[in-house]
Amino acid sequence: MEIKDKIIAEIKKIYDPEIPVNVYDLGLIYDVQVNKHKAKIKMTLTTPNCPVAESLPKEVKDGAMQVDEIEDVDLELVWDPPWTQDMMSDAAKLELNL
Repeated sequence: MEIKDKIIAEIKKIYDPEIPVNVYDLGLIYDVQVNKHKAKIKMTLTTPNCPVAESLPKEVKDGAMQVDEIEDVDLELVWDPPWTQDMMSDAAKLELNL
């Protein structure tokens, strides 16, 4: 399994507290890149004033750090493009009956 896949597997364990779907399937993770022992993750939140704006990015960063090969995680919170329901995986849409 590639390091990127291991990171994504860890991220899939993290759920948005308001929606019963993990943050990866929710479409909040825009990009995961791995360069040697460093991961660079771009993510967003469902809204800028999301109540978990402080804790969720930290959870994602901590999750990526669970991967043995990763020594550092650069997590960037971005608002462009803004998140929409269209970014959710089909599984997430099914889960939420959309």
